[in-house]
Amino acid sequence: MHLLKIGTRRNSTASSWLMKFSFLWLLSQHCCRARAVWTAYTNISFHVGNRMLSELGETGVFGRSSALKRVAGVIVPPEGKTQNACDPGTSFSTSKNSETWLALVERGGCTFTQKIKVAVEKGASGVIIYNFLGTGNRVFPMSHQAFKDIVVVMIGNLKGMEILHLIQKGVHVTVMIEVGRKHIIWMNHYFVSFVIVTTAPLAYFIFYHIQRLWVARIQNRRWQRLTSDLKKACGQLQLRVLKEGDKEVSPNGDSCVVCFELYKPNDTVRILTCKHFFHKNCIDPWILARGTCPMCKCDILKALGIQVDVEDGTESVQVLMLNELPGILSPREEGTSNELPPAGRSNKGTHVEECPTCQNDGPSNSVAANVHRPP
Repeated sequence: MHLLKIGTRRNSTASSWLMKFSFLWLLSQHCCRARAVWTAYTNISFHVGNRMLSELGETGVFGRSSALKRVAGVIVPPEGKTQNACDPGTSFSTSKNSETWLALVERGGCTFTQKIKVAVEKGASGVIIYNFLGTGNRVFPMSHQAFKDIVVVMIGNLKGMEILHLIQKGVHVTVMIEVGRKHIIWMNHYFVSFVIVTTAPLAYFIFYHIQRLWVARIQNRRWQRLTSDLKKACGQLQLRVLKEGDKEVSPNGDSCVVCFELYKPNDTVRILTCKHFFHKNCIDPWILARGTCPMCKCDILKALGIQVDVEDGTESVQVLMLNELPGILSPREEGTSNELPPAGRSNKGTHVEECPTCQNDGPSNSVAANVHRPP
């Protein structure tokens, strides 16, 4: 019963902890959930000699606050060596005949919002920002201030430098940007870090409690089997009713080493396999709790030939009892305790130096006088 209570309490604690973690996980997921990200299809066209070449690909992503619409125009980079468009005085060499143009800006130097604002003030209908040098064609959705009807797209560094080199060589490059596919980002790097940090402790916590609950379940089942075997053993032990004239009830008779009371006529005593006897009401709870004789520590189950179903078959009843009931004294400690009859009383008939029955590992064949089986 004690083990069942412990197991139930541990199970309740584990369930409560997991419920709290699940709530925090859902809350973190809701808080960290990003908005939808849209890819951008870019159709880049330019003249090479007498031929016009075009290149279509899903090469960019829209900014988080960008207008999601189709836009087309000439690509125009900032004038001068600095291509980040962070200076409010940045100029763009646009053709007067060109009604729509898109600024090609390098990432870095200032915020995305500042770059977009400079380009919009110069008349751009859209802004294409290419990533840092060394990042290849990697892109990400930019966070910036919303500008009405302005398309903002990020492309990779390699693609951006390729377009810039063509324009610097005098090639007229146009682009048509269309809305691509929608992607949902369920978690950002903060939530990923949270999951990584908490996964290992959570896995250990779950494994530890499952193991503890499994051990408690096994121990409880073993305890139930042992209790059943001890009850069966008690039923096989002999009973005797003391009568007037028996030496056990004489003035110099023995006393029960469990309760220290002298034996009296009509007392029912139980005789163990080692020939020690005690009050039935005293020894039965003792056997169910310990499984041994209080005096010689004889293993009752072993003496009766009852096989104890233990996991590995190597544990004795005493060791199993001590594991299940830690409050019980060990056999050595019990042997040195003061639970013996007073020195003035005779222990004749109840004290023996050895347990021959235990040494033979079998039940005794001798039956005391006036001994009968319980009904």
